[in-house]
Amino acid sequence: MKLIKYFSAGLVCLLALTSCEKDFLERSPEVNISDGEFWKTKNDLKLYTNNFYNNFLPSYQGFFTQGIYGLDADDGTDNMVHLNFNGQILNGERLVPSSGGGWSTSEWGRIRNVNYFLQNYTKSTENFEVIKEHVGEAHYFRALLYFDLLKKFGNLPWIDKALTPSDVDFLTAPRVSRGIIADNILADLDKAVLYLPSKGGSSSNRVYREVAMALQARIALYEGTWEKYHAGTVFGVAGSNGDKYLTKAATVAKAIMDSGYFDLDNKTTGSNRGYWSLFNQSNYDSSKEIMFWRRYDVASNFTNRWAQYGRLGTGKGLTKSLVDDYLCIDGKPIGSSSLYQGDATLIDIVKNRDPRLNQTVCVNDNLHPRTNNRPGGLPNEEFTNPIVDQATEDNCSTGFQRYKGTDPNYVKQFNGMGDAGLIFFRYAEVLLTYAEAKAELGTITQADLDLSINKLRDRVQMPNLVLGSIVTDANWGFPALSPIINEVRRERRIELAVEGFRHDDIWRWAAADELIIGKKPLGAKKAQWVGVPNINIYNTNIDGYVEPYKNVGAMATGYKFRADRDYLLPIPLNQITLAGYTQNPGW
Repeated sequence: MKLIKYFSAGLVCLLALTSCEKDFLERSPEVNISDGEFWKTKNDLKLYTNNFYNNFLPSYQGFFTQGIYGLDADDGTDNMVHLNFNGQILNGERLVPSSGGGWSTSEWGRIRNVNYFLQNYTKSTENFEVIKEHVGEAHYFRALLYFDLLKKFGNLPWIDKALTPSDVDFLTAPRVSRGIIADNILADLDKAVLYLPSKGGSSSNRVYREVAMALQARIALYEGTWEKYHAGTVFGVAGSNGDKYLTKAATVAKAIMDSGYFDLDNKTTGSNRGYWSLFNQSNYDSSKEIMFWRRYDVASNFTNRWAQYGRLGTGKGLTKSLVDDYLCIDGKPIGSSSLYQGDATLIDIVKNRDPRLNQTVCVNDNLHPRTNNRPGGLPNEEFTNPIVDQATEDNCSTGFQRYKGTDPNYVKQFNGMGDAGLIFFRYAEVLLTYAEAKAELGTITQADLDLSINKLRDRVQMPNLVLGSIVTDANWGFPALSPIINEVRRERRIELAVEGFRHDDIWRWAAADELIIGKKPLGAKKAQWVGVPNINIYNTNIDGYVEPYKNVGAMATGYKFRADRDYLLPIPLNQITLAGYTQNPGW
């Protein structure tokens, strides 16, 4: 008799479904239950799907983790770089692994786990209408897991059953075109949308219809732009320009916008701290912008350490490239605005600029506390200069120290008791997806901009983006593309900075030629911190900007990303031997 341990079967690619930490939802009972006894009630199915939340969504609880603002964010892009040079992502130094490498029983076991549910839920004695939301959850999570593999490897085998040792054909299933995989993923989400309750009828902290739609829009935008900009290369999809996916992205995003459930938070705070405060709240239940998030609970010791590490440099720094992309408050780029004050100091840099810059980067203006609410009435510990005098991992690599996503609260910092919610989806991304999809299709109108990007600008009191009045920027990242696409991409970069989107954006746009290859990351001007202890850990270029990798030989001529290879990961050698797969291009 097969037993379900924590509601899983001990077959091929088994995942351990229990968490060693406080669960996202209620814990499953620690008992062995026979396969024949399970799958009867709605609660059985709920308990099984609870483990999807516990194990397939990150929690970022451990030491040296910073949630979406850490190593899983924009580190290793043109937005953020680490103190220690790592050439694998951007410098073409990755090697073909013998095993693992993102293609292992761990990754595929998660998909098997979902498939096991989808094979067995029909044993339930409940009416389908009673249990369908959990079926929707399963389709949502299979789509989420497959999307991660699609981004890494492109062509994949599509496996929609729980494999057993006798399923030799499936274990060596051929890889099919990424377009087919994308279609299957979106079809899974069509079912999720059909089966899940809407936001108004959903349970707290569980996926609901509009969250599935948000994931669908994200994936459709990714695949649409991938197929458009990789067309004609070894990474393209024959016969596709991506339009069907871009149309899907625009349609789904607009449906979310029309649902009436969502809006932007903190609109009345204008240029003050409304944008910054979005990212350090412990409870988003009343938020109209945060669509899906993970809750932490101090009382249960289910906490994070983002506040603790957020006061430090954490070995990372934002780049001059990112900072320079923020417009001035007249809506013009720094190269053409008379309001730009130069970059001699951090205070100069943020003056007369998009308020989101001042709320993303630490500034020595006595308005960016590193620690407040200190015991005994001690004054706030204010940011005065980037951290350079701590242990290596605490230093800031560029002089541009992250402020977005920090929480200066003393208790949360020094007791490791951070409880800021982990954001998975927010409405701002949906607005940006809509604008980008319409721009890429060539159908965007001023009305579209007013429904999307201009709402984001209104929140921080920035001038609206007007189709017929876009100011040419000599420093546009994509001079061969239209002004509107350049500006939509700029808005996405600014609004979503250090939230974990930039790597995927560069990859799907096939933008390494423009943004990575031959580039050297730079930071702020070092001269503004004369006399700061240990400031000389910073090397500078000839113009005085911090150059974190100046003495790295491999970076003498900038990043050596290989555009004919590095957009996909290599298939591990053991899988090529087992299944006879063709290696990904260039590997």
